[in-house]
Amino acid sequence: MLQIHGQNIIACVWDFDKTLIPGYMQTPLFNHYSIDEAKFWKEVNELPSLYSSRGLTVSPDTIYLNHLLSYVKNGPMRGLTNQKLLELGAELKFCPGLPELFEELLGIANSVEFESYDFKVEHYIISTGLSQMIKGSQIFSFVEDVFACEFIESPVPPNFMNQSELSLPLDLEISQVGMTVDNTIKTRFIFEINKGSNKNSSIDVNTSIPHQDRRVPIDQMLYVADGPSDVPVFAVVKQMGGKTYAVYDPSNEREFEQTCDLVERSRVHNNGPADYRSHSPTSIWMKQKVKEIMRQMIKKRQNQLDARSSNPPKHLSSGENSIDLKNVKQDTLWK
Repeated sequence: MLQIHGQNIIACVWDFDKTLIPGYMQTPLFNHYSIDEAKFWKEVNELPSLYSSRGLTVSPDTIYLNHLLSYVKNGPMRGLTNQKLLELGAELKFCPGLPELFEELLGIANSVEFESYDFKVEHYIISTGLSQMIKGSQIFSFVEDVFACEFIESPVPPNFMNQSELSLPLDLEISQVGMTVDNTIKTRFIFEINKGSNKNSSIDVNTSIPHQDRRVPIDQMLYVADGPSDVPVFAVVKQMGGKTYAVYDPSNEREFEQTCDLVERSRVHNNGPADYRSHSPTSIWMKQKVKEIMRQMIKKRQNQLDARSSNPPKHLSSGENSIDLKNVKQDTLWK
């Protein structure tokens, strides 16, 4: 069977908050509007139990999106737009060694060892944070795709299909949640990358596709994140042959203990500091694993070639397996 894809891609898949940046991406947003960040998150943490007491169930991972919209609607963040989120993304400060490591990993495919192959490294970000802020950050130019939460500024009205023109408000601001990403849904995007549905809209993520025809096999993925909330993705990637790595704040002993626990319980292959400078353990591990996967890809190609090839015919030497044509009747030869 011919492959739909060449399966020549390695995907480095990253969480964002406390993985690529030291804290949470919403900090520049709160600073811009003079919002007490600690108070905001304290309110968010209280919301699930508050709504539960009213007989309602909400997602702890994404209820903060609704609370942000409450801040917009009720005044403290009046006028917040997707464009503003994009601009605030430029203020994000990354962990040491970024985005340089992203560029270095992309370059491995062009190194002397692999330059004769058509290999490619792609970076993906899957986050419960805000897509527009990620896209506005300095790392986005090295990223193939972002899967994160989105806001809608101008929702279409009821019966919009019967209207020839849809008016837009003069003063735009975010007013609805367009996309939510929680820690469980993150696994869906692993399969979108795997099957290539993020590149081809005609491929549904639930479509059954033979493994040999998927764009990025999961055993050609690396997933890097900061902790226990990423266990669902860690489990999927690791069980299907990919590489998993948990990072921690070097100054936070509790985070170190959490990632060590993930290693000891075989949730991840390894752990290390959220320090991506050239000679850090995390940087070295990432570069080694990308090269290791590329070598496995070369071996897989050779095995496939060997399996599809047959030995060419050879001339027989004189001996017990040879035929003495002089002693064989002519009519026997054509039977």
